[in-house]
Amino acid sequence: MASAYNQSDGGRFGDTNIVGHEKCESYFLFRGETTLGEGFRTFLYFLGLAYCFIGLSAITARFFRSMENVVKQSRKVVEIDPYTNAEVIRYEKVWNYAIADISLLAFGTSFPQISLATIDAIQNIGNLYAGAGELKKIADIGVWLVELFWSFWAYIWLYIILEVWTPNVITLWEALLTVLQYGLLLMHAYAQDKRWPYLSLPIPRTERPEEWVPGEVPSPTHENNVYGEENRNVVDIFSIHSNNGTGPVYQKVPVTDDAAESSNKHFHQEKDLHVLSLWKEQFVDALTLESLETRKLNSIHLRVARISWQLILAPWRLLFAFVPPYHFAHGWIAFIFSLLFISGIAYIVTKLTDVISCVTGINAYVIAFTALASGTSWPDLVASKIAAERQTTADSAIANITCSNSVNIYVGIGVPWLIDTAYNFFMYNEPLRIQNAAGLSFSLLVFFCTSIGCIAVLVLRRLTLKAELGGPRIWAWVTFVYFMLLWIIFVVLSSLRVSGII
Repeated sequence: MASAYNQSDGGRFGDTNIVGHEKCESYFLFRGETTLGEGFRTFLYFLGLAYCFIGLSAITARFFRSMENVVKQSRKVVEIDPYTNAEVIRYEKVWNYAIADISLLAFGTSFPQISLATIDAIQNIGNLYAGAGELKKIADIGVWLVELFWSFWAYIWLYIILEVWTPNVITLWEALLTVLQYGLLLMHAYAQDKRWPYLSLPIPRTERPEEWVPGEVPSPTHENNVYGEENRNVVDIFSIHSNNGTGPVYQKVPVTDDAAESSNKHFHQEKDLHVLSLWKEQFVDALTLESLETRKLNSIHLRVARISWQLILAPWRLLFAFVPPYHFAHGWIAFIFSLLFISGIAYIVTKLTDVISCVTGINAYVIAFTALASGTSWPDLVASKIAAERQTTADSAIANITCSNSVNIYVGIGVPWLIDTAYNFFMYNEPLRIQNAAGLSFSLLVFFCTSIGCIAVLVLRRLTLKAELGGPRIWAWVTFVYFMLLWIIFVVLSSLRVSGII
């Protein structure tokens, strides 16, 4: 059964086709799409969806690199030695790592859901209804337990306000309390990281690295010829795992205070010499199809395949070249631009999934559980993968997923609900009514149970392998199959529920 579908741009259902659902006359770009066969249209839309996933992977890598520069920012602190009255200069980190994981990493990768939900709330304002390898372990179990608590509590809270407190409606105060709990999460995580008495768990923390991401050792040969034309390294903005990742764009802030000061001088020298050269290199790289690595391939077939793949990626590479180099302004400009691009692609994903639901006749909720959720959660997957590869501990990789769940509820749902409930309260003195609240509550219960199954695996790995990530390859495959099984259980049960079968 196809759900009702209406769009102001001319999208609507028309005549019933032989499949059994009404013919979809909605289109993505051109009205001529409706003249194509439904099977071919579905194939094209899924192909576009896959291409968007590739773009999300690319820009998320860019986002992570910009965030890395933001987090490693240090500030100069001048103190007076009480015994000698001499000035003591030291450099301290601006960002607390636990807060960075929650407010930058988890919030950033959840930004597609947050921005799209907020846009939808504004558009519908006034509506009374809301439609494997190295072992890596968590260094700070205490902070992770705090994050885990608030993640589980987010779903418990959602169930309470939907089924217990005010069934099927959301009041202004419920929406406000939902948003405020994100602030409580940040404060509690910070208190645990600092081991504040009475507000933190008495759990010891193992030694963690000084840097959020470990520094890379620059190549001496490259330093001698940074901008040399003969050995010029082309910056690869699509993959941060380039073998040429020790160039000027990949410069790390050293750990020591003296090195940090010299790094600041080096930064200003770079800025004076080539303010726009790095940005130019990004466009040159985006238009370069045959790199040095490609020319080194012995097989002509591999070279053709590599060039063909670069040609497919060229539009994304050229588009993302407009993101400023991430060492400008400590990475903040690139960070903001990356979020905007992520949200833009996620918006395209939502439009594609809407049309797919219309063309195939699949229930819109089922599409939301599968294709739409995969698209908007893709940055979470990519960012956690990069964090697992780049960092020496598993804290950020796991905290990103754990905190993304709570951020999606406290902010991604809370802010749109706050906008709608505030408008309805002041304009109509009415709450926001939730359609199919029973189906949503059922999905919350299923998700809660599967989440416990996921946490059980992490605990088991900690007890057996002494680490949450890495280990024997057989563990990776078993964990993968188990997690996929949990996801299939969630999708199947939720789909059967919204379809009225159970």
